[in-house]
Amino acid sequence: MMRSLWTAATGMKAMQFSVDTIANNLANVSTTAYKKEKPEFEDLLYVTMQQAYSDGENTRPVNLQVGHGVVARANVRDFTMGAIQQTGNKLDMAIEGDAFFLVRGPDGNPYYTRDGSFKVSMTDMGKILATSKGYPVLDRDGLEIYLDTDLENIIIEPSGEILYRDPETGTSMSTGQFIGLFQFENVQGLEAVGGNMYRTTSASGEAIPDEETENPSTIRTGFLEASNVQVVEEMVKLITAQRAYELNSKAITTSDEMLQVANNLRR
Repeated sequence: MMRSLWTAATGMKAMQFSVDTIANNLANVSTTAYKKEKPEFEDLLYVTMQQAYSDGENTRPVNLQVGHGVVARANVRDFTMGAIQQTGNKLDMAIEGDAFFLVRGPDGNPYYTRDGSFKVSMTDMGKILATSKGYPVLDRDGLEIYLDTDLENIIIEPSGEILYRDPETGTSMSTGQFIGLFQFENVQGLEAVGGNMYRTTSASGEAIPDEETENPSTIRTGFLEASNVQVVEEMVKLITAQRAYELNSKAITTSDEMLQVANNLRR
């Protein structure tokens, strides 16, 4: 009886983890470029009471085993592209493709984001392109992007190239900078650190310049990528997790009642 108590307890813990993940997805349904998560589970250790065998005359075609429940092993993030929404803001940028923007975090290390809701930040050296928190957006070479002219005269090409348009002649000249876009061999290996940012790990591999990949991404200015969370889908998952939690709770109650009956046999 004790095995069933602990087995059902692992089921309740797993479903609690599932509900936590769903709640985080729903909380970020309006977060720019948020990527929904999905928990993955695996069964625990099995006890083999009788093993399958065949020695010619005597056979046992199947094993007799009992498991010890379930455990959460991974949180897989779905990097499917969200809907592109027009904002009209010239500094809003959405990536069409698998790339990430490169930004410098408060600790000076590189981070990556799909959130292109950029702003102008004033520094001692001039105006730079930055995130909402003031973290500098970097170009292909890891350098800050200066905007020392009116925004009306700045043109950002789909390739990420930054152009300057002469207001008198109307001609466009390249500034020599490209907004840094990077891809990863194993995007699931990226570690989310909050603030719509990720950092590399040994599992994700080093960042690959987008222009060196087989499928380069493009930038759309005046647009933002929405969250890819589907509310209806998450609600169905929430109901399923709740019912599974209730069933595991019922299994604990049933096991407790069976233990009580067994204890009463001594009287």
